[in-house]
Amino acid sequence: MEGAITHTDAGEHDAQTLTVLVVEDFEDTRYLMRMELERRGYRVLEAENGEEGVALATKEHPNIVLMDIGLPVMDGIEATRRIRADETARDVLIVALTAHHETEYRASALAAGCDAYLTKPIDFDWLIDLLGRLLP
Repeated sequence: MEGAITHTDAGEHDAQTLTVLVVEDFEDTRYLMRMELERRGYRVLEAENGEEGVALATKEHPNIVLMDIGLPVMDGIEATRRIRADETARDVLIVALTAHHETEYRASALAAGCDAYLTKPIDFDWLIDLLGRLLP
C-alpha cells in the first residue's frame, strides 16, 4: 500500500491525511485516478471489484470511496449497500462513478447510499471541489 500523503487542496482539510478508495475494474482508469489523486495529496487504495471494495472499506476505513457502478463479482450498488450496512464503515463518503447517464442508474446509486453521482469521464478539478464540499 502507498504511504500516507497529506492533502493540501481542500482548504479546511489541510494537514489532515485523507484516504480515497478507488473501486474500479479497469486498470488504466484506476491508474489515472490514482495518479491524479496522489498528485493532489490523497492517499489512495485500490480495488478492482465490488467484493474487494467492501473488504477494503471495512478494514481500512477510508474517508472517501469512489465507486464504479458496473463492476465484476459484485456491482457498485450492492457494494455500497454492504458498506452502508457495516457499522465500522457506514459513515464513509461514497461517490458513484459511472459512464451511465440515465436517471435510473443515478436513482439506484443514491438509494443504495451513495452521497453523490458523477459520470465519466471525470473532471478531476470538479471532483476535488465536490469532495471538499462534502467532507465534514
